[in-house]
Amino acid sequence: MVAAADSVFIGQSIHPENLLLRFGNRHGLITGATGTGKTVTLQIMAEGFSKAGVPVFAADVKGDLSGIAEPGAPNDALVARAKQIGMDDYGFEAFPTIFWDLYGEQGHPVRTTMSEMGPLLLSRLMNLTEAQEGALNIAFRIADQEGMALLDMKDLRAMLTDLAGRADELRAEYGNVTASTIGAIQRRLLVLEQQGADQFFGEPALSISDLMRTTPDGRGYVSILAADKLMQAPGLYATFLLSLMSELFEQLPEVGNPDKPKLVFFFDEAHLLFDEAPPALIQKVEQVVRLIRSKGVGIYFVTQNPMDVPDTVLAQLGNRVQHALRAYTPREQKAVKAAATTFRQNPDLDTETAITQLGTGEALTSLLDDKGVPSMVQKTLIRPPSSRLGPVTPDERRKLISASPVYGIYETPVDRESAYEILTKRAQEKAQQAATAAQEVAAAKQPQSAVSSTLDTITQRIVRNVASQVGTQIGRALVRGILGSLTGRR
Repeated sequence: MVAAADSVFIGQSIHPENLLLRFGNRHGLITGATGTGKTVTLQIMAEGFSKAGVPVFAADVKGDLSGIAEPGAPNDALVARAKQIGMDDYGFEAFPTIFWDLYGEQGHPVRTTMSEMGPLLLSRLMNLTEAQEGALNIAFRIADQEGMALLDMKDLRAMLTDLAGRADELRAEYGNVTASTIGAIQRRLLVLEQQGADQFFGEPALSISDLMRTTPDGRGYVSILAADKLMQAPGLYATFLLSLMSELFEQLPEVGNPDKPKLVFFFDEAHLLFDEAPPALIQKVEQVVRLIRSKGVGIYFVTQNPMDVPDTVLAQLGNRVQHALRAYTPREQKAVKAAATTFRQNPDLDTETAITQLGTGEALTSLLDDKGVPSMVQKTLIRPPSSRLGPVTPDERRKLISASPVYGIYETPVDRESAYEILTKRAQEKAQQAATAAQEVAAAKQPQSAVSSTLDTITQRIVRNVASQVGTQIGRALVRGILGSLTGRR
């Protein structure tokens, strides 16, 4: 048995099931039907990593995971399970937790910039057509060339408006960009705004270093993203988590094969990332998953069935925990069979049958062994958590947020000069230049046209008034005298 300092204890099969820390960055998969214990498995894994000094990031889809911030309470069932699997030192404790929330309601606000997310993920988020994605790429390209930062929604809106106004100028280099294409993207941005994305895009953007904090006593912070409200906009949820994975990949240095991960990232409801995803996006996910382990980051997907994850990604997930699946319909039976084939088979276990007969708190596990090879699948009793099962109270959450090491850093948004301000200033300067030019033209014509127009009006009015009253020659002479004096002529 591996020493506790070198592993995360998952549960007990015919032997202790330990996830070796040095293979924690080889990624993993937690699967099972709703209500079979996936969240508890995620919780005990997060506890184990935190205790070993590994920071954790996880989305809390149902709110239950927030309980990791408080110690558990004595419970006969939990104590009995601990005794059954030989956890003689089982006790209750809280784990250092930082709460985050895209909407800033249940945690520190989470923001990213348009530039950090990039046109590919934005196109996925807005479900753009190929032509619309092309126009969005042009907008980002021009912003880069002209030194304009795209930070928030108004920046991108202003950039798209500017692109539409310069379509003729840019056609030779970038091709035709129609007003209807720009209009369609603007409408998609409006939909995003209504989903709350305007709060998400901006600064200060989330710093990766704040996800990788440890406590003075060496435990890793568990960052919990409140996702219950966010799940109402599943596209935004999936795109945000993917953008965060991409940021980790781009910013972190290469570390090779560390003794333990630098960060473990749990992606709950992972099927949302892959549903109807275009090939370009799947390739990006595959690339990130394949290469990010060299940065010391482990990614663990949490979903109902292994088939929710593309084969190219699934092949890279070395540590597996499978909870029960239902098999009442032909489609469900097919899914169970497919799930069973993803494990390294055990001649002493009917994997396909076992998947349908697992009870709550039981799972099939296959973890990487000392040589980095997946172990044979085993039926396992999952260990009970030491932290609370269930959510924290609103009052407890508020106290934890106010005591957080990042409190005060993200609460106030910052709106520095970026594309919107630059383009607005440019438009104002052009308008001022046009107004000045118009004034100069008017001034140049003033001695002739303006005076002449004025005189014509006065003449017509006086002639009508006077001539209607004076019909004699003297009257006509008087009129001519008046007109002569007005025009300077006798």
